[in-house]
Amino acid sequence: MRKESRMAGKAGIIMKKIAAIVLSCMMCISLAACGSSDKRRTGTEAEVRSGDTAENSVTDDSAADTAGVKDGSSFDLEAGTVMLNSGYEMPILGIGMFRLSQSEAENSVYWALRDGYRLIDTAKIYGNEEGVGKGIKRAIDEGLVKREEIFVTTKMWTDDYDDGTEAIEASLRKLNLDYIDLMILHHSQPENDVDAYKAMEKAVKEGKLKSIGLSNYYEPDDFDRLVKATEITPALLQNETHPYHQSMKMKEHLKQYGTVMESWFPLGGRGNTQRLFEDETISEIAKAHGKTSAQIILRWHLQAGNIAIPGSSNEDHIQENYEIFDFELTNEEMERMTALDKNERFASY
Repeated sequence: MRKESRMAGKAGIIMKKIAAIVLSCMMCISLAACGSSDKRRTGTEAEVRSGDTAENSVTDDSAADTAGVKDGSSFDLEAGTVMLNSGYEMPILGIGMFRLSQSEAENSVYWALRDGYRLIDTAKIYGNEEGVGKGIKRAIDEGLVKREEIFVTTKMWTDDYDDGTEAIEASLRKLNLDYIDLMILHHSQPENDVDAYKAMEKAVKEGKLKSIGLSNYYEPDDFDRLVKATEITPALLQNETHPYHQSMKMKEHLKQYGTVMESWFPLGGRGNTQRLFEDETISEIAKAHGKTSAQIILRWHLQAGNIAIPGSSNEDHIQENYEIFDFELTNEEMERMTALDKNERFASY
């Protein structure tokens, strides 16, 4: 069912792109406006920052309603991707490596890529970048996926902010990759995070990093402090986000930058998942769709405009977490999920 649904979705995307090409050609003939159309498709800096691209603009009111994504977000729920302000496309559902050993990380990455995931999230401090690299190589060697189809994220740890260049090189070596799709600073650290971010900006210019961003910046003023001192607007902010802590204030603030929110602890994190899974509202919605509570929460994330990276070393759970593209939450269900927000974090870091 999951594969058939995704194949149908991809077929629909192809048809849309063909229709867009035909329309573009007609406009070129009648209006001689090809130049502006092409410029919009690739994205000028202003267009990319606003998240308004030709392929992702929603013109059908009913499609906007069923998608559940508000405010012109560039999330494409059919393709399962979002266009970042850096101009790169990123999967909106991935797998996280937090607290996994090297061998667990290798297996989880391999299983995830086999099941259809294309986003992998790790960090220097997790101590498993080598395992992630092995899992990627294993999947590529078996012909399951190509490197350019995988979006790899890692994070620079605070102890390394004084030598960001070496931290980037170390992650490249451990992951055994020529480039990293997204590197983010793991925590706000005002005394030297600007220097670390500038090292990432330099790596972008050198082609070692494609996109850069931040994690654990919970106040608008703190986020703005770094943005004003640097050149490249963060493509992404990764914060603790789940039904009980929906990051509303920061998501609203990020709109001006075209920066997207990515959720760590999307299911509540170890020790708190059952609390969310047993929530009456979530359980009722899960029953109505014949899905698990985990699947309902993850689907809510995507429709709310959050990238989600649930972590797991369980092969069955990895597959279950990915099977969320064959149903949609209604507007009423999305409203019920939004009402669960308590602004309650489960972690202190």
